[in-house]
Parts: sequence; C-alpha cells; structure tokens
Amino acid sequence: MEKKRIKKSRYITGFDGIRSLAVIGVIFYHLIPTSMQGGYLGVPVFFVISGYLITDLLRQEWQQNGKIQIKDFYIRRIKRLYPAMLVLLILSSAYITLFQRNLLNNLRGIVTSSLLYVNNWWQINHGMSYFDRFGGESPFTHLWSLALEGQHYLVWPIIFVLLMKFVKRKNKIFAIISIGALLSAIWMGILYSPDVDPTRVYYGTDTRIFSVWIGSAMAFIWPSMQLKSQIPAQAKRVLNASGMLSLLVLIVSFIYLSAQQTFVYYGGMYLISIVSAVLVAVTAHPGASLNRLMTNRLFTYIGKRSYGIYLYQFPVMIFYEAKVKNIADHSWMHVLIELFLILFMSELSYQLVEKPMRYFNFRKLRIKVKEWLALPLKNARKITGIVCALVTVIALVGITTAPSNQVDAAQEKFQKDIAKNKEAAEQTKNQQDKVELGENAEEIMATYGVTKEQLQTAYNTEITAFGDSVMLGATIDLKQVFPQAVVDADVGRQLYQAAEMLKSLREQGLLKDKVILALGTNGTATEAQFDGIMQTIGERQVYLVNVHVPTQRWQNEVNDLFNRMAEKYDNITLIDWYSESVNHEEWFREDSVHPDENGLTAYVSLIAKAVLN
Repeated sequence: MEKKRIKKSRYITGFDGIRSLAVIGVIFYHLIPTSMQGGYLGVPVFFVISGYLITDLLRQEWQQNGKIQIKDFYIRRIKRLYPAMLVLLILSSAYITLFQRNLLNNLRGIVTSSLLYVNNWWQINHGMSYFDRFGGESPFTHLWSLALEGQHYLVWPIIFVLLMKFVKRKNKIFAIISIGALLSAIWMGILYSPDVDPTRVYYGTDTRIFSVWIGSAMAFIWPSMQLKSQIPAQAKRVLNASGMLSLLVLIVSFIYLSAQQTFVYYGGMYLISIVSAVLVAVTAHPGASLNRLMTNRLFTYIGKRSYGIYLYQFPVMIFYEAKVKNIADHSWMHVLIELFLILFMSELSYQLVEKPMRYFNFRKLRIKVKEWLALPLKNARKITGIVCALVTVIALVGITTAPSNQVDAAQEKFQKDIAKNKEAAEQTKNQQDKVELGENAEEIMATYGVTKEQLQTAYNTEITAFGDSVMLGATIDLKQVFPQAVVDADVGRQLYQAAEMLKSLREQGLLKDKVILALGTNGTATEAQFDGIMQTIGERQVYLVNVHVPTQRWQNEVNDLFNRMAEKYDNITLIDWYSESVNHEEWFREDSVHPDENGLTAYVSLIAKAVLN
C-alpha cells in the first residue's frame, strides 16, 4: 500500500459539490446560454478551489517536513492532469483526421500548445475568440484554462518556498499574494476595452491569475487542518450565513451575469472570485454546516468527474453539432443528447484513465509493456492495446500533416467577397451625391423585383444599414437599390454591442431616419439589451431583419426576441428573412448561414420591398 504523503490531512467532501456547481455552470453556459448567461463563472470558481487546495497541501507538507519536494509535486500534478488531457487530444485528433477534416487546420499548433500548457497564449496570438459563437469554435477552445493552471503549477511551488523561507509570517504572505491578485484584476480592467472582443483579458494568465491567487492567499489564514470543529454558536451562525449568501450570489451570477457586461471586467470577476473564496472557506470549516449541505451522492459523482466533464464538453458539442444541421429545431432534445454524451465520455475517462493513472507506477512501465507483448493475440487486453495504438497512429498522422492557417477555395472566395463589401461599406460613410436612374435601371428592377417608381424612391432614400457579416456581404447588392445607404456592418458583430456602435453613428450624423437592423447571426441578447438599442435609435423607423442560422441553437431564440420587439415598438417593421429562406438551401454557402449570389439577391429584394412598400 502506498505510504501516505501527509500524515494528517482531511478530504473535504463539500468541495465536490462546489466543483459540481462550477462544471454545471460551464456546461450550461455553452448548451443553453440564454438561461445560464453567467455559467462561464464556473471557471474562476475552479481556479479558487485549485489555488486553495494546492497551497493548503503545500503548507501541510512544509509543516510536516520543513521542506517541499518540488519534483514530486510536479509528478503528482502530471499524473493527475496529463493522461486524461493526452487521451482527449489523441481521440479528438483521430476523429478530426477521419471524420471532420475541416478542423485539421492548425491542429499541430493546438495540440503542441496544449501539451506544453501555453494554449491560452497560442489562442491569443492566433486571434481566436472565446465569445465568437459562430464559425470559429474549436473542440479545444476550453483548454486555455488548463494552460493557465499548468503555468501556475510550474511556478507556484518555487514561489511558495521563497515566501516561506524569506517572508515566513503567514499574515505578510497573505498580504503579498492578495496584493498580487488585486494587481492582476486591475490589469484586467486596464487592458479591457468595451468595444473590442474581450478574449485577450479573458485568456491572459496575467489578467486571470487573481482567481487562483485569491484561493492561494486564503490557505495561509484558513488552513484546513487548523480549523476547529467545535466553535461558538454565534460563530457558526455567521459562517453558515456567509456560506449560504455566497452560494446564493454565485447561483444568481451564473444565471444573470452575462460575459458582455463591462462590470465583469472592471472588478466583477474579481468580486466573484472573492465570493467563491468565502464559499470555499465556509465549506472547508468543520464547525460550519455547509460541507454537509454540499455533500451528496450526485455532487460526489459529478465532482469527482468534473475534470473529465470539462475536458469533453467542447469536443462533444463541436463534433455533434457539426453533424446536426438543424440544431435550432428541437433544441432541448439536442441538449439532452449532448449532456448524455459528455457524461458518458467523462465516465470512461474517469474509470479508464484518471483513476488508474493517478496511482500508476511508471517505473514498472517497461515490465507492463513486456507483459502485454507476451499476451496472445485474441486476448482482450491485447486487442484493446492494438486499437489504442491504431487510434494514436491516426491521430499522429493528422497532427503531423495538418496545415497551418490554410484557407480553402470556398473560404478564400468568401474572404475576398467580404473584403470587397467591407471596402464598399466604408465608402458609404462619405458624403453621397444623389444619382439618377441610369441605363442599368431595368436590370436592377428585374434583379430585385422592384418597380421603376420604387427604384426612383429608393435612389432618393437615405437609410442606415447596420448589421453583422450577413449584412456586410450584402453591401454591394444593397447599394444597387439604395445608392444613398450608409452601411456599417462587420464579421462577428453581436447584438449586445449594437447600442454603443449605433450611438457613435448617431454622433457622426450617419444614423439616418430609416434604419435596417440585421443582427443575431452570432448570438442572442436580452430584451433589456435590445431596449438599449432602441433607446439609441429613438423615433427612427427600424426595419428588423430576423435570422437564418439553422446550425446554431440560438436561431429560434433570436427570432422569438425579434417578434416580441416588433410587437413592443410601433416603429419596428419585421422583415422575415427566416421564413423567406428556410426552404431554399440552395441560396446559402456551405455554412448554411451566409447567402451566396442568388441568396443575396433574394435577401436585398426582401429588404427593398419592405422599405419601399
């Protein structure tokens, strides 16, 4: 039997309950984002638990032995975390190689950066976005957080030893680490810009380490082995109230605190980490009641498998949703299927990889290999080993042959079309001279299905078209019918970003009396956020174009929101692009979202008729 490393230690069962809540939040943030807007906050909860546990164990080892076996620390962390991630990378790479080769692009860089625990910086340097819910998602997006933790594990035992040797006093150490955490949170606020995708500050080790350090700092003033089970009744009431309040704040934040709110980056995530630390502290205290509350069979089951659940969430979602083209229909059915697949894969990971590898003696690896080679060919272990070797070879072939930053012919054409329309959109913001009907008027009328009188009206109509990549792709077509149009559209634009951008257009005098609003391709928004858009637009006439995004679960939510808003505001005219296009798959590019040439004609024709009638 393996000798216990720390003679006196306790397993805090309630931590599995906290892990369960954290991983449920993260999973539902991706599966039902409108119902769990703040589920991403499960990650800082994980960070706080990790920081506290690791530092608490290091303190116990230091008190027992007067030193830290840093090499042994690294080995324990590797055995705990590396095998499951390695298996995930192999399985996912093999699947991509065989069944989803469009994801081969940059696979080598993704796998290498993940194995070296620098994936968060790799994604930042390659312009990846955690918040782009359309077109750019990867089965490995979530590995950024494991990279951050890996970087922390690399340097923390060294920092710990230096602090214990040269600072010594636990209160001073607590203050030093707390100041470091606060500086990291301040740095997040400094680097954050409301008008820019927040992925840099969301992924950066320098801007996110504060959650881990808050947990680490707490371990110096709240050591688990020095907390007394017998405490005064008043103290117990204060602890229980604090724990319940922190739990309630976290649950409410998981449901309502959207990652698009500037508060999150201007101290909100720091405060959530503090709240998480309170929850961890009360759960760790044997004199409080919260540990019993957070301990039950379900939480224990989920908590012990939370690492595997976190690992397999993105691969399952990305691979599954790529094969289901109508994910927006029967959304809850697909959510349940994906949940089952995630739990199934995490159970396999826990039973076949995580548990065995945690106690595996790698010094006996050569003996184990020899024993395996000696097995008969029909032996189940032999067959399993051969299958695993074959899968690994397939994965390695995919990884080694994967292209870097490759763009196929369809993508290249789309990028060129977008670039042309982007240039045309920028030109619309300059002063437009009025034009008369030209020789091509008959062709325009025939193409877009408008009468001569309507086209003449369109030539004299000043409108602002504001939208995402679908509107951007329609710029040149739209200008054929509305030469006076001001077009402001961009790839990846979200509904929640619109109010501030429209305010800027208004201040520049570019927000005309008629506004075409074409957003929602990249995700939904709340009614309050849409109200903000309408407050900025004011009394202007709004033509609201709904969405055709069958490959994404938010399609129906966006369209339902738009229907409600069209009923709520008298100055909104709803343009039903979804109903117009739903039975015309031939109008779209391979992504089933962006219209091709024929689709753009139908799109602009629909808008023109709505504006001109």
